[in-house]
Amino acid sequence: MNKFTNIKNINNFKSENFDWNLVQSEMKNKLGPDIYESWLKKISFVDEFNNYLLLSVPTRFIRDWITSRYLDQILQIIRFYKKDIIRIEFKIAEQDISLKEKELVEISPDRSENISFIKDSYLQYNRIDPNKRFDNFITGSSNKLAYEASLKVSENISHYNPLYIYGGVGMGKTHLLNSIGFELKKNNKVMFISAERFMYQFVKSIKANDMVKFKEYFRNTDILLIDDIQFISGKEAMQEEFFHTFNALLDKGSQIIVSADRAPNKLSRIQERIKSRFSGGLVVDIQKPDLELRKKIVEKKTEELNSLYKDQLQVSTEIQNFISKEITASVRELVGSINRVVSFSRIYNKVPNLAETKVVLKDLLNIAENKVTIDLIQTIVCKFFKISKNEMLSSRRSRYLVRPRQVAIYLTKILTSKSLPEIGREFSNRDHTTIIHSVKTIEKIKEKDPEMVDNINKLKNQILYSNKENEI
Repeated sequence: MNKFTNIKNINNFKSENFDWNLVQSEMKNKLGPDIYESWLKKISFVDEFNNYLLLSVPTRFIRDWITSRYLDQILQIIRFYKKDIIRIEFKIAEQDISLKEKELVEISPDRSENISFIKDSYLQYNRIDPNKRFDNFITGSSNKLAYEASLKVSENISHYNPLYIYGGVGMGKTHLLNSIGFELKKNNKVMFISAERFMYQFVKSIKANDMVKFKEYFRNTDILLIDDIQFISGKEAMQEEFFHTFNALLDKGSQIIVSADRAPNKLSRIQERIKSRFSGGLVVDIQKPDLELRKKIVEKKTEELNSLYKDQLQVSTEIQNFISKEITASVRELVGSINRVVSFSRIYNKVPNLAETKVVLKDLLNIAENKVTIDLIQTIVCKFFKISKNEMLSSRRSRYLVRPRQVAIYLTKILTSKSLPEIGREFSNRDHTTIIHSVKTIEKIKEKDPEMVDNINKLKNQILYSNKENEI
């Protein structure tokens, strides 16, 4: 059997060996454990039809939240395993939730119990994972400072308050927060929560007219760890409550640890006084892992899997080196790549060769190689049409400027995940209706003009496969 036959078989396994457990595992790897535990874990498989899946969720609120934020990504993951699926439908499960599950355990200031044992079937505040510890956090030059700062905080010998850790998606921020919580919960009252869950509980408490209990939960703790604080952006009422909770905890000497995807001064639509509080502590970043760190992570993960599947899995050094070199975006994608190799191995009872590995990881390889930004698109389009970026972004409506502008907007829409308002802001604060008009105009021209189709394809190739530094 040649390599091309093997590659063909990979496409077959997507449609013939659908397994919901694999989909769940991939959702957790791709979208992150926090989002998965908070929302996606609640999805249950019901039935499969000709071209769609019927899934179940507990409540209408969860269904609406998932469909508005994660539907496209979930469908993409499902289609990797079952390429014939073109849509997903949700039904609301009729669940009898007992009074015991609904009740929140009362907390009073004089109680000595660890807050980690608060029971709430909806929120599960302290989702501290015993598998995410300091001893299995792999360090390198890109994350060493964040690791050391977190370690000092966990030893109760630092004066870093608050500790603010920022970095891109999948870099290990949640792992560090979890590690701190794991160490400190032995002797302290610990509250570990994502900003998303904080927001959910805040809204829930307002609706229930029970803000007193909300304040008790969050202000009666020794350690507050809050993940992905950027999610409170634009939510003024919640920011107000968070600000007062933050001050109350500092006043009583509690330790606060916060993570975000950007530095405090880069947070958008967040009150200046909150950003100032964050900047007043220790701010550390986690950068993208370099090749040395990526190799260490891949080797460690492979060792773990080899011990787990001794008779099924022996990932070659060649494949390990390939993954380490090509998957550069995040630690999470590195781990996800190894997991995909494992899934292939368990289905076919073989480890894929290099050619097969490239097919299995093709979407991740594209993500790693193609860092498409709006600035890059604008730069390449301007060079192609021989105009300056200032001209393209101006309000002038000359024909020689309008068409390149529309092309750039169209390419931004199809090559990035930016929303219409976000695209509009990057094109001199143009209204979203202008963005829609530009996209539709180019689509209509493409139907009738082969030259436009050719130009769009040329520009797409330049954007996707040219080195960014060489283009600018």
